[in-house]
Amino acid sequence: MNAWHKVFLATLAASAAALAAIAANALDNGLARTPPMGWNSWNSFHCEVSAALVEATADAMVASGMKDAGYTYVNIDDCWLLRQRGPHGELVPDPAKFPQGIQAVADYVHGKGLKLGLYESAGTTTCADYPGSLGHERQDAEQFARWGVDYLKYDNCGDHQGRTYVQRYTAMRDALAYSGRSIVYSICEWGNEAPWRWAPAIGNLWRTTQDITPRWSTDQPDNRYPQGILDILDQQAGLSGTSHPGAWNDPDMLEVGNGYLTDDENRAHFSLWALLNAPLIAGNDLRHMPDEVRGILTNRDVIAVDQDWGGRQGYKVRDDGATEVWAKPMSDGSVAVVLLNRGRGPVEIATTAQEVGMKATDGYTVRDLWKHADAASDGRIAASVPTHAVAMFRVWPGARRAGGQ
Repeated sequence: MNAWHKVFLATLAASAAALAAIAANALDNGLARTPPMGWNSWNSFHCEVSAALVEATADAMVASGMKDAGYTYVNIDDCWLLRQRGPHGELVPDPAKFPQGIQAVADYVHGKGLKLGLYESAGTTTCADYPGSLGHERQDAEQFARWGVDYLKYDNCGDHQGRTYVQRYTAMRDALAYSGRSIVYSICEWGNEAPWRWAPAIGNLWRTTQDITPRWSTDQPDNRYPQGILDILDQQAGLSGTSHPGAWNDPDMLEVGNGYLTDDENRAHFSLWALLNAPLIAGNDLRHMPDEVRGILTNRDVIAVDQDWGGRQGYKVRDDGATEVWAKPMSDGSVAVVLLNRGRGPVEIATTAQEVGMKATDGYTVRDLWKHADAASDGRIAASVPTHAVAMFRVWPGARRAGGQ
């Protein structure tokens, strides 16, 4: 064994030990065993949220086929409450927006077979300057539980009163556990303090970046706010070893269908988020979706990649500058592959089954996840990829099995 092999094996051992440590300290609330799927109000509606909007969105989630495709959570973001707490320190839903309160909306959403999410902040105020939960964690968590909330997005705005990130987010974790209700816990501290290193012990998912915007790229190399699709993607490349069932890296909500991305960019965005095992939280207006957008969000071949845990989140295999190859091992021995064209096209992008981590065999079956077509291959995986687009495949060793996904 030469020196290089010794270094390589030592690196593998260290990586395995690090992953084991993360898993041993993971939050064990039994939730989010696959990345959460749903919808959030912020990207399209910002503060214009109401019971009518949320209930109509729940209706649309069912009617559009999104529920059948796996979308579950209907999440209310900021601005749902009054500017002041009530006489007993309680949070008060804005009666103009939610005339019957949050529990009535939760009941409606639950009646559709879906779940309700709500927003708060780990500071004295929310990002829109409504009351935050810092110092009120136990009271607020108990209130969320009484209302029937199933998912909490917990932001990072307001005065932190000298408390650390870990202290503030742990306080709400403990309060949610004490409430007695199963509530998925989404940590939203914008990736400020490398949450992938500490958040698995606290939350079910954690934001890895600043807020997303519906742009392909912002061309900001220092990753300042706002973040385009590629800006965020570039920050995920080194995180593939830090997620696992119940604990997911969150590169922020989907911008698919928000009117700024091309159809190819929408497909690329959705494909890459699925490869990353990202939570698939739609941010468009579900009530008025073009067929093309609905088709992207309900592509079950792509969703299956997101919802499958093969032991590793998707990772970058090769970077050729304007083109990249990404891959993700799947639990059945197949590998999902994305060929990404960051620039102008069309351009031929190719890889091989061996390069994406598969063992050599006599042949392979390659399924195009956007064309929903299978083909035999000797191991070569290639496509002509248009401008700002991807080709996405799933590759199995041997012949295609009958009834396969």
